[in-house]
Amino acid sequence: MAHTLDLSVKSPSASLVNITGLTRAGLAKALFESGVVEERKAKMRATQVWRWMHHYGFTDFDLMTDIAKEQRALFKEKFTLARPEISEKQVSQDGTRKYLIRMAPGIEVEAVYIPDVGRSGALCVSSQVGCTLNCTFCHTGTQKLVRNLTAAEIVAQVQVVRDDLGEWPSPKEDRKLSNIVFMGMGEPLYNLDNVADAIDIISDGEGIAISRRRITVSTSGVVPELEALGTRTQAMLAISLHATNDPLRDVLVPLNKKYNIEQLIEGIRNYPGLSNARRVTFEYVMLKDINDSPNEARALIKLLKGIPAKINLIPFNPWPGTDYLCSDWRAIELFASILNKAGYASPIRTPRGRDILAACGQLKSESEKKRASTVRREQREETASNQDNAPAEVSLPFAHLAGGMFD
Repeated sequence: MAHTLDLSVKSPSASLVNITGLTRAGLAKALFESGVVEERKAKMRATQVWRWMHHYGFTDFDLMTDIAKEQRALFKEKFTLARPEISEKQVSQDGTRKYLIRMAPGIEVEAVYIPDVGRSGALCVSSQVGCTLNCTFCHTGTQKLVRNLTAAEIVAQVQVVRDDLGEWPSPKEDRKLSNIVFMGMGEPLYNLDNVADAIDIISDGEGIAISRRRITVSTSGVVPELEALGTRTQAMLAISLHATNDPLRDVLVPLNKKYNIEQLIEGIRNYPGLSNARRVTFEYVMLKDINDSPNEARALIKLLKGIPAKINLIPFNPWPGTDYLCSDWRAIELFASILNKAGYASPIRTPRGRDILAACGQLKSESEKKRASTVRREQREETASNQDNAPAEVSLPFAHLAGGMFD
């Protein structure tokens, strides 16, 4: 049974179908069913349109010069290749670019291009507007979920950034954008159908042509969808872990209450294609006096034993209203050294784009401005009102937190 949340909103006034989010098979089907292409020519026409859209980056049917003018006119009556609007772009001192992209009135998401990551540069894309998971250290978690993004809207993030980078037609060498990471707004596995279609489009060799080995999907642990993710996309897997025990992870990543660490680790071990050549990346945000002790490092080693893995240590990136602090640098280095001695690659991720709130965990569209401190206060009030019925162990993770952290 699929666990995808169907929160898409379709405008009844939209008369033209945006075909940029259709897979090859879907595009051929749409061309035929619209009545503008004969069935016997649908596959051939789809290939032509595909290359103009995804290899050359065109948004105008009139520029598709190997298609007859009369045929192009019929396309224009039924379809659109329109891109969403970049409503704001910020450039960090380190070259990171953050884009606020307007998908529809009142619907905005953020995407971040980070130079000098991967082979040459990585784009962090969003899969939802907002998020349901409410991870307490994450700025995006303070924005309520609005809806899933469509495949076209996911692909559009890649397209508009390539527009901005001047990277059409799709280069085979010296490309500025070489990697895609689904680490922006939202939980990708709650929108798996659209994420899978977007990956099919992005990775197609006659289009944008970014290899599946250079596409990483990060999840907080929607365990029932892990196998489907691997089977359908062959994408690299990243796990937003951040804790080695259930009581603490229940607080940091509330999804853990539904799929606990034991279930998560079992799902990871069964991930299709897992091998030393296709390691899982575990993301571990470093929170001062919470999950950064040497004992936690040793517990992490024990937890991941036998899993081909690397561990990205992420210095916590502050955002307005947060109660958390970043671990001291000496504590992060000690944590990394313990992992390294156990044979795990454990790079310390250099914070990028902090000055424009574009770093890991900082994304939140300007269309939703509710402060995290307000959310925390509401959560405390709700907890207090139900205190008599709450199990005692719920409060255990807070015993070692700094005083006033959740004030």
